[in-house]
Amino acid sequence: MNPPPKYDPKIALQKMRKYCAYQERCHQECKQKMYSWFMYGTDVNQILSQLIEEGFLNEERYAKALAGGKFRQKGWGKKKIENTLKQKGISGYLINSSMKEIDGQDYIKKLKELLLKKKLTLKPENTMIQKQKLGRFAISKGYEGDMVWGMVNEMFKTM
Repeated sequence: MNPPPKYDPKIALQKMRKYCAYQERCHQECKQKMYSWFMYGTDVNQILSQLIEEGFLNEERYAKALAGGKFRQKGWGKKKIENTLKQKGISGYLINSSMKEIDGQDYIKKLKELLLKKKLTLKPENTMIQKQKLGRFAISKGYEGDMVWGMVNEMFKTM
């Protein structure tokens, strides 16, 4: 048996408005928040639909904000952003449209910057080891393997 809800639906709606106004949220995050308040079923669905109607909740806006922000602020690659959006329950169509927020030239420039910055932190050791460390680092950030290895090999040709 579930414990009684922590909040009345009207109070929960007010709290969810503040929660969504603070930063962009997806449906899944809002549901999780309400589940933590022991709210289930029709109350959750009614509050979600009310938030959508009032413009507090918009999955497309959320996906674009997350994609652009994670790329610019944290230097994430498209694969990592895509996986994060999938985990949040965002549809494939919205994922594809949010990926268009990332400019191709900026993407390549960001990858070069990340690799150069990381290369400066590496110990002067075997070139092969340095290449491996750089490649693994960039791939862990979510960049595509073929692009990463091409750029890493290019960096070491100029040496």
